Amino acid sequence: MGLTRTALALTVAGLAGAAGAQISDNVVRIGVLTDMSGSFSQFSGQGSVVAAQLAIDDCLANECKGLKIELLSADHQNKTDLALAKAREWADVNKVDAYADMVNSAVALAMQNLAVQKDKAALFAGGPVRLTSEDCQPERSVQWMWDTYSQTAAAVKGIAKPGQSWYFVTVDYAYGNAAAAEARKQLEALGAKVLGEAKHPLNSSDMSSQVIAAQQSKADVVAFVNSGADSANAIKSAKEFQLGNAQSLAAFFPTVYEIKGVGLDQAKGLRFPESFYWDIDDGTRRFGKRFMDVYKKGPPSLTHAGVYSSVYHYLKAVAATKSDDARTVVRKMHEIPIKDDVVRNAKLRADGRMIHDYYYFRVKTPQESKGPWDLYALEKTLPGEEVFLPQKDSQCKVFKTASR
Repeated sequence: MGLTRTALALTVAGLAGAAGAQISDNVVRIGVLTDMSGSFSQFSGQGSVVAAQLAIDDCLANECKGLKIELLSADHQNKTDLALAKAREWADVNKVDAYADMVNSAVALAMQNLAVQKDKAALFAGGPVRLTSEDCQPERSVQWMWDTYSQTAAAVKGIAKPGQSWYFVTVDYAYGNAAAAEARKQLEALGAKVLGEAKHPLNSSDMSSQVIAAQQSKADVVAFVNSGADSANAIKSAKEFQLGNAQSLAAFFPTVYEIKGVGLDQAKGLRFPESFYWDIDDGTRRFGKRFMDVYKKGPPSLTHAGVYSSVYHYLKAVAATKSDDARTVVRKMHEIPIKDDVVRNAKLRADGRMIHDYYYFRVKTPQESKGPWDLYALEKTLPGEEVFLPQKDSQCKVFKTASR
């Protein structure tokens, strides 16, 4: 007797589930695709490889006992075509199961699509908010520590007050312009106002004219809407012109390495958000020490922390499902609790966005600092629900489907 159409469909579904519940070729392979030599290398790069290996070691000692796990890494040189070529090679030749890090917005957006094409898991440490909004692929990808929306929201909510006046020094490219526009909306909603804005080119070494304009505005808060070397140069120029003597200085996206490079004497008093800092609590200090024992250049950045936490959680899901099928594992990542030395009050939303506590800091004075990497004083903890894109504003298809 032949199978009915319904019975056949159930049989096929059952076979697919059984096939998914196994690890192909008995090896789990993770590829860290990162910037080893360019502008993002300090807070990603080789440190991300170290962080991924720590995650593997921790899982093998606990949930992943008996599994065979291999780690690959490559420098994408901030070139999308090079990143995609390496990712395809890893998928087709090396049989990689998951991609991690993928720093650089253009690379991240391209990798989102490739992960779908190759049916691989994508573990983004951060990146553009659209990865979990209009371009979301929640069956295969997650976004962990930060995104462009959360950095802006945390930068505003950490210090803004009703009636306060702001002035922006903004990098004139996609990130800076989008962040400034979003910050204006959020400040207006809080009853604050923006008096003006001075833009500068990407990788600008001279910001004297922008800093002077900010000083002449007499705004209560001067905010540096930039990142990396631009953030460092803005902080140096502000010190040169004594901008912080009468105005509060805030930044949107400096990292521990920029602050260290500028030095506490020049950066002291600067306020900004971070999604991770090595000296928050016993857990972060434990992770920070282990990381620095291997990576001698400094403590883990927000990206390093994101690579560790996302890779560890991915591997826990692999162990729980006994599978390396991307959709099976990512589904399990949504089901099991997120608990490690890096993140607090963490949960994985249906769009793939990991919600967790954020922090708002002030750079310490040289007198306050007790060690070479003791740079920040915690001013407040910001609950994740307050800084990440609200679910009601997300354009992710998963929410649109659920609302029908």
